[in-house]
Amino acid sequence: MAEQSSMSSSTPFTWGCCDQVVVNEKYATCVKCHKKYHYNCLSLKEKYNVPNDWQCPTCINSGPKISKSDSTPLRNVSTTRGNKRPALGSPPQTDNITLSCDDIRQLIQDAVKKEQAEMLSKFTETLNRQLQPIKEQMDKMDKSMLFMNSQYEDLLKEYAASKETVKELQKENLEVKMCINDLSSRVNQLEQQTRSIFQNIEIQCLPEKKQENLLQIVTQLSKVVGSGIVDSDIKYCTRVAKQSTTNSRPRSIVVQLASPRTRDQFLAATIKYNKSNPDNKLNTSHLGYAGPKSPIFITEHLSTTNKALHTAARIKAKELGYQFVWVRGGRIFIRKEQESEHILVRSKDTLNKLA
Repeated sequence: MAEQSSMSSSTPFTWGCCDQVVVNEKYATCVKCHKKYHYNCLSLKEKYNVPNDWQCPTCINSGPKISKSDSTPLRNVSTTRGNKRPALGSPPQTDNITLSCDDIRQLIQDAVKKEQAEMLSKFTETLNRQLQPIKEQMDKMDKSMLFMNSQYEDLLKEYAASKETVKELQKENLEVKMCINDLSSRVNQLEQQTRSIFQNIEIQCLPEKKQENLLQIVTQLSKVVGSGIVDSDIKYCTRVAKQSTTNSRPRSIVVQLASPRTRDQFLAATIKYNKSNPDNKLNTSHLGYAGPKSPIFITEHLSTTNKALHTAARIKAKELGYQFVWVRGGRIFIRKEQESEHILVRSKDTLNKLA
């Protein structure tokens, strides 16, 4: 076997690789020149068995070229120790070069890193090229979103301004409604006062007859209730048109009396008669009308607005259990019980507030 270990003795060896001596370091001996070679200088593993006919690289290169089965890795014997690897990309050497596993691994790693860098660069370039249209679309979308946001802000401003305008208009509308209601109330009062000045009364639900004598009918009603009205107290009387053509009730009779005192006497006598005869209040039988009895009502001649309000008051009183609804001086009153305070009905709002 040509392999041996370095001795600790001072026996000089002739080294063909380097002059460094390390205790117990393995070396090989050339059978031709008898020079010693470190395993490390030959890039041999510790477990490698050197053949007995092993020759050093120098002897092999100086001899004739023959085929050998020796697979021992070789390197230039002039290589110094230190396992220095050649730089990547350095010009190739003409001498035979023996590389260690670490050198080969490092070369492979460097090549892989270079290839990876090139692949990453190509991939990045391809990806950027593929993503460029998407980026352009995103830029367009950003611009569109900015434009839409600007439009939205403008709409919000317009909405806020419109909202303020609507509030002002609602306020003005409320003021106008209040003004209209006030004016309507004044017109109604003036109309009612005008009718009161003429001392009018209204006879309702009296059936109509052909060629009827209204003056005689009014005089006869006066006698029934005991008001003592004579023909000279009656200035004018006539039937008036219905407010609604669908109403089945007969047309009312409007009577203009000589004075407010005469009118009040007639109304007071009618109220007294009905109270005195609760089971036989003023009706058509008292005037000699044939057929079933139907009640006759004598009231103040109200304006159109007050007539509708009077009707609404009677309906509301029936719903809520109010016992009394009456008219005096063109104004409508309502009372729940005999001991309750009376309520002046100025409008339908008054009725809506009743409990």
